[in-house]
This record gives sequence, structure tokens and C-alpha cells, in this order.
Amino acid sequence: MDFEGFNWDRGNRSKCQQHGMKLPEIESVFAGPVVILPDIENPAGERRFRAIGTTSEGRNAFVVFTLRPGKNGQLVRPISARYTRPAIC
Repeated sequence: MDFEGFNWDRGNRSKCQQHGMKLPEIESVFAGPVVILPDIENPAGERRFRAIGTTSEGRNAFVVFTLRPGKNGQLVRPISARYTRPAIC
């Protein structure tokens, strides 16, 4: 997924940080291999996505986000972010 940066403001900063993740960690999820899926739990509202990846610190993370227009492309606007535990099969 191509994007030009991130869209942060007072509203999404505090919501994303309430689960202990720092903003650079959230952004780092999108720098490496990441699985992006549509968020089908929000069909009537804005189009949202789910990202599952690893932070620059090596921790597994889950980020719900939407896309917003930027000057030269799209911006990722994180809505919620949290660490996850590795799956046990």
C-alpha cells in the first residue's frame, strides 16, 4: 500500500496511545512486512482497514486505520493500535 505519511491529531493520538504504543512504533508497523485487510465490522461508516505487523522494536501489533487525502497522495490515519500476542497453533 502506497501512502505519503501519517495523519495525527489530538483525537487519534490519545486513543492509539492508551494501549501503551508510542507513535513511532505505530508508524513502524507500516515500514516492514504487514498484512492489510478490510475492516468489515464498520460497513456503514468510513472505509477502514486492519494492519497486522511487527514494530521496529520487534513486537507484534494490530492497527485499525483509515486513509485520508494528503497533498501528494494518501495519509494513513490510525484509529486504534495495540500490541498482540503471538498466535499459538
